[in-house]
Amino acid sequence: QVQLVESGGGLVPAGGSLRLSCAASGRTFSTYFMAWFRQAPGKEREFVAVISWSGGSTAYADSVKGRFTISRDNAKNTVSLQMNSLKPEDTAVYYCAARRRWGADPSANDYWGQGTQVTVSA
Repeated sequence: QVQLVESGGGLVPAGGSLRLSCAASGRTFSTYFMAWFRQAPGKEREFVAVISWSGGSTAYADSVKGRFTISRDNAKNTVSLQMNSLKPEDTAVYYCAARRRWGADPSANDYWGQGTQVTVSA
């Protein structure tokens, strides 16, 4: 069992930055791929980024590539999402997820956090 708790969301002007964090419980954290997803009002939940067990491999949605960076600290059981050059279309609830499979399919996630709101003003 893995429990995930996100933090760091908030209101930021366009062009600004935010850093999201996700704290995980359980001793098996390092055996999971970790990912971030987001869901905007009226839209389906979508993939943002994923990171491998060691942190050596990452993948991003095209919409955030070059602006967002995912990282993890297995010693602290945390995964982070550094978001730079934020745009109004980045406004969404951001979710942390733990999964056993590499990829972007939200149905493959084994555990989800409760989400944290990110709002980017124009």
